[in-house]
Amino acid sequence: MQLVHTIEDLRAALRPFNAPVFVPTMGNLHDGHLALVRTGKPLGDVTVSSIFVNRLQFAPHEDFDTYPRTLQADCARLEQSGCDVVFAPPEKELYPEPQGFKLHPPAELADILEGHFRPGFFIGVSTVVMKLFQCVFSEAKGPRHALFGKKDYQQQLVIRRMVQQFALPVTIVAGETLRAPDGLALSSRNGYLSETERAEAVQLSLALRALARDALAAAGSLPEKREALEAQAMRALALRGWQPDYLTVRRRSDLQPPSAPDALAPQSMVVLGAARLGNTRLIDNFEI
Repeated sequence: MQLVHTIEDLRAALRPFNAPVFVPTMGNLHDGHLALVRTGKPLGDVTVSSIFVNRLQFAPHEDFDTYPRTLQADCARLEQSGCDVVFAPPEKELYPEPQGFKLHPPAELADILEGHFRPGFFIGVSTVVMKLFQCVFSEAKGPRHALFGKKDYQQQLVIRRMVQQFALPVTIVAGETLRAPDGLALSSRNGYLSETERAEAVQLSLALRALARDALAAAGSLPEKREALEAQAMRALALRGWQPDYLTVRRRSDLQPPSAPDALAPQSMVVLGAARLGNTRLIDNFEI
């Protein structure tokens, strides 16, 4: 496995290959990231993972400075998972000057849910992913694949829409969420949880599963009942000491509230949630 730190060295490493497979990350890797690498490997002739903590997607009060940087351990795990090239640029390499040009995703997709509670988040995500695509895929002559985890459900929809609207020759592959035995979605931020908080953290997934059951039971009357069901789910979580931002039922295709026909159609909806437990903000979702 090669570890490269500059765009020039990355392109040189990829030049002999035709069909790169790309897994972008911010490091501090867990088994969910490694599953994306393993899923992607058969899709091309070289597997690339980036490790870059992207300042543009952090608000001033968020954890950019304290986000764990674990490059050595991450590289060891990536090598064991079959990754061929790791691109770990310093900030000045990817942003040699202030990034004046930024991508602004459509508000109806990017300013709701995560975008509402983290203003500008998807601008930062879209901008860095577009830039990383230019770095990784510029020498490619064959198929190009990029893998994103479904745990960040809204993020992979934003990226998919970006690829579609800019006619990028990249196929987006969504990897299923990996979970701990108790059902907690794997996340780099789980490491922030205390032992007591870790035991409690599974309640977010349980609350979303309960909301999913209630939404399916409501069937065609879901548009009238949805907000009350969501409020009930949020109250139940808050009573356990959480600070929920949202627990909601949405349409899979665009994350808008489902209509009655949507609620009756199979595999058309998703429940999503974000809530703070202590100082740690967790997100999760289930397709229904």
